[in-house]
Amino acid sequence: MLQYSTTQEDSHLTVTFDGDFDIEATELIQDTIKPMLSDYSIVTINLSKVPFVDSSGMGLLIDLVRSMESSATVVRIAEVREEVFEVFELLQLPEILGEGTFV
Repeated sequence: MLQYSTTQEDSHLTVTFDGDFDIEATELIQDTIKPMLSDYSIVTINLSKVPFVDSSGMGLLIDLVRSMESSATVVRIAEVREEVFEVFELLQLPEILGEGTFV
């Protein structure tokens, strides 16, 4: 089960996820996380504790980043584990979201 914690500094919010980013995470992200993010100008999504991302998790991540960018929020994805980032690269996620999204 995916869990999260947040840290806030002025208009910058960091959301650290812990667990698998999969279909079970959909409700948490759509109902809890996504509405919270629009209050910040910079959001960092920390994936250091995420060992697995499936196709639904990828879709959630793309939707999250795109919806925040449309509301002028800068989104950064940080500390992606090497094995997860390899999958992101295979699916060209850095190109889809923009190279500057991953830090």
